[in-house]
Amino acid sequence: MKPKVNARIWLLAFLLVLAVLLPSALLYWRGDPFGFLYCIPGAVIICIGISMLLYSQRNQLNYIAKLDESCENAKVSALQQLPMGFCVIDSKGVVVEYNQYFQEAIMGGDDMFGVSLYDRIQFKTALEPQLILWNGRFYQLFRTSYQDPSGDQVHTVFWQDQTDLEVLRQEHKDSRPCVVLLVVDNYEDMIQSIKERSRLAAGVSIEQLMEHFVENTTGILRRLKNDRFIAILERKHIDRIISDKFQILDEARSITVEGRNTLTLSIGVGLGGATLQECEELARQSLDMALGRGGDQAAIKTENGFKFFGGVSQGVERKYRVKVRATAGKIQQHIMDSRAVYLMGHRYGDLDSIGGCCGLAGAIRLMGKTVRVVCDPKKNMSQQLISLVQKEVGAGLFITPEQAVDAFTDDSLLIIVDTHSPDLIESPELYEKAKYVVVIDHHRKKENYLQKVLEFYHDPNSSSACEMITELLQYFKLSDKVKPIYADCLLSGITLDTKNFVMRTGVHTFEAAAYLRSLNADTIRVRNLFAGSIEAYRSRTQIVSNAEIYGRFAISEVPADTPSVRLVASQAADEMLGISGVDAAFTLCEMNDMINISARSYGTVNVQLIMEALGGGGHQSMAAAQLRDCTVEEAKEELLGVLKTLED
Repeated sequence: MKPKVNARIWLLAFLLVLAVLLPSALLYWRGDPFGFLYCIPGAVIICIGISMLLYSQRNQLNYIAKLDESCENAKVSALQQLPMGFCVIDSKGVVVEYNQYFQEAIMGGDDMFGVSLYDRIQFKTALEPQLILWNGRFYQLFRTSYQDPSGDQVHTVFWQDQTDLEVLRQEHKDSRPCVVLLVVDNYEDMIQSIKERSRLAAGVSIEQLMEHFVENTTGILRRLKNDRFIAILERKHIDRIISDKFQILDEARSITVEGRNTLTLSIGVGLGGATLQECEELARQSLDMALGRGGDQAAIKTENGFKFFGGVSQGVERKYRVKVRATAGKIQQHIMDSRAVYLMGHRYGDLDSIGGCCGLAGAIRLMGKTVRVVCDPKKNMSQQLISLVQKEVGAGLFITPEQAVDAFTDDSLLIIVDTHSPDLIESPELYEKAKYVVVIDHHRKKENYLQKVLEFYHDPNSSSACEMITELLQYFKLSDKVKPIYADCLLSGITLDTKNFVMRTGVHTFEAAAYLRSLNADTIRVRNLFAGSIEAYRSRTQIVSNAEIYGRFAISEVPADTPSVRLVASQAADEMLGISGVDAAFTLCEMNDMINISARSYGTVNVQLIMEALGGGGHQSMAAAQLRDCTVEEAKEELLGVLKTLED
């Protein structure tokens, strides 16, 4: 009973006593000698009432004590009969108490007293619900913490079986629909010049390939066009296909038509979307990325970007000019709608970047528009070309990035050549200021690409940006022919990226060169642009002689004091491919507190994938990467680790 209740009872008893004694005392005072006798019945009644109250209070206290004992027993019994695991562990994770369910259902009947759970379970630091897999079942752990009288930390852990829920969640995830878009890369080119019988055979082979792709799944497959298919598959089947690394890519390459044309596929996978429509949009984005990287690969868009599979074949050159003609018309219209045009390439511009800008500038001048080429005169690898152009057409064509930012207006057009990466452009400030942007590039598409553009003219199967610009010139409506100096600029870019028409050349490459020659491009003058100093030649020879061979890879370190270190490093990598048994060559040099890696191959090794693993990119036969916060030796070890993974 509470103290306030006791005080009220004793106050009531005191008032009853006064109520009996005062009348008796008053009668006695008024002369009645027997007046005090009147208090005897009241006193008896009061004594009996007080006795009953005291007895009731004692019984109540006994009842409370018994009830408390019963509650304690009920609590212990409830913990023992609780349909979930319960245990108490000390600060070292040692079990000091547990219930029957914990011992029998969770621990398989083992006696857990004195056993440390910290040796078996990695608990989270924070006291938050934690899902674990224990003896083939999923349990949600709920922990509470308190201090015992001695000051030691004690934890109470409840184990709730979540196996059925997790199985249901996994079944839901496995059954989620995913969209797969499949495109035959070179279908139109492949069937154009073959016999009807071979066309039918190719169609049957493609149908069988697609049916085999979905035959062990519960999905559906539909043909959208002759070269395009769509499949709706459950997530569990997509996960299996991913674990098999899209074997359909290898199966497609095993199909040949008339013994000369090899079939390749590009695949875009959309998964994780809330709806089928969202999955289809993700699949389209993935397919665009796969096609933008040259095809013959599968792309999956994830939370952290894109994941790629395949990409071991050379890109297939397209033979149709409809897209080029349409793109040329759009770009010329954008040029005519602008007040001025600024052309910009990538940092440390080479002959393809600067040459492409200069060649396009020559055509824009014939359209009667003001045009400037944005480049840093101190940080580029095309000093000889810039000097030649300035000598022929004047120094007014070139402008520094700082000057371009100040002069650029809202009605100006920015054309970016030979890159589509915001991390590589000559002036990010100029790009941010521009409202109208056109991109012309031939590098395989990266995950991080320029998106604020009017026109994205991208062809990863072209040898160079200069080849793409040369094709555009043929469809521009110009008042006259482009001057020979601009043709020289374009031819120098093609010559650089094809290694004198040896690497990555196609029919369009030679057609572009022939067109430039018809504009009186001077091959001797172009060849002189590649002439280097005797010091650079000696350095290049020394780098090649110091190369170390690791299986089919050659790696060489470039001294930091090498003259024209960027140019020499890339040239040395090209020359190391001439070593017998070498399929890929790499040079490493330290510049601007970074380790630059140049990678080259003849196409049998996809150096783009190797450089992407190091944070770089490029083409299948020509790529690069830059590593920060490491030494040359550390960068070399990291490169060797990637190469070892490739070999495995």
